[in-house]
Amino acid sequence: MNTQKLRMPIDITMTLLSIILMGGTVLFPDDRVHQVLGMMLLVLWICHTALNHRWYGSLLRGKYQPYRIMQIVVNLALSACALLLLVSGLMMAWFFPFDVGEGLGFARTAHLVSSHWYYLFMCAHLGMHAAMILGKMTKGRKLPLPATVISILVCLYGVYAFIIRGIAKYMFLRQEFFFIDLERGYLLFAADYLSILVLIASVSHWLGKGLLALGKKKTEVHED
Repeated sequence: MNTQKLRMPIDITMTLLSIILMGGTVLFPDDRVHQVLGMMLLVLWICHTALNHRWYGSLLRGKYQPYRIMQIVVNLALSACALLLLVSGLMMAWFFPFDVGEGLGFARTAHLVSSHWYYLFMCAHLGMHAAMILGKMTKGRKLPLPATVISILVCLYGVYAFIIRGIAKYMFLRQEFFFIDLERGYLLFAADYLSILVLIASVSHWLGKGLLALGKKKTEVHED
């Protein structure tokens, strides 16, 4: 079975769902909409993992070059955040059959923190595959100068969005409750988080390229 045709639609849908879900329950009149979308993301996450199961099987084989270490750290951290999101989300879900009692406070805190770490690791994960994604979109051609300039401007705006949205406050629990300034509007919310995605993915992409070059240089020195 050719799984390549499944990967791109699944990854795109997961990315869009992640951006929507970062709005928490504020974006929906009914909390259950957020929970259903979260379950949909979980199903897609399982599909994504199944399609890439060979990567997990290769963890104990081969050399650990700098780029590979970065890839493993990002992927395992992303998986850990997804697992914590799953557990904390189920504890708060309306269909969860058990009374968690005081554990509900922990679930809310864990969900808030892990969701923001998950988003950033997801962006970094996408950045490490940016060359492949852009290659498919441009069919191997270089990006034109206007597109490069636009991407730089989006990254600069991403820095502003990261700060104005208080992402670091949620990551390190300096703010315990999620807040959206509704006066800024939903479209601007999506644009902010999309620009943050481009920013983190770009940093991850160029850091990965640097580590690949470093690993190649070390290999050449060792062979000499």
